[in-house]
Amino acid sequence: MNTTTEYFRINRREISFLRFIFEAYDGLAVISTVDAKQGIISVTTAPGCRQETETILKGLKEEIMIEKVDFFSSEGYELTQ
Repeated sequence: MNTTTEYFRINRREISFLRFIFEAYDGLAVISTVDAKQGIISVTTAPGCRQETETILKGLKEEIMIEKVDFFSSEGYELTQ
């Protein structure tokens, strides 16, 4: 099993909040800021923890804006349809 990394766009003011939430689930996933200006983060999930990570993100979508990003580069990003 390998770690998985997915990219999301969130309100940049919520980056710390999201990081603190996942830190509470010790070892589940790591949140990294990719582009603070655009609110792009990466979520790297530990092996075997993807379902739990998706459940947490789904619940948080009711509280804060979270959009999955299919592709990210320095030139921009594409949202998942």
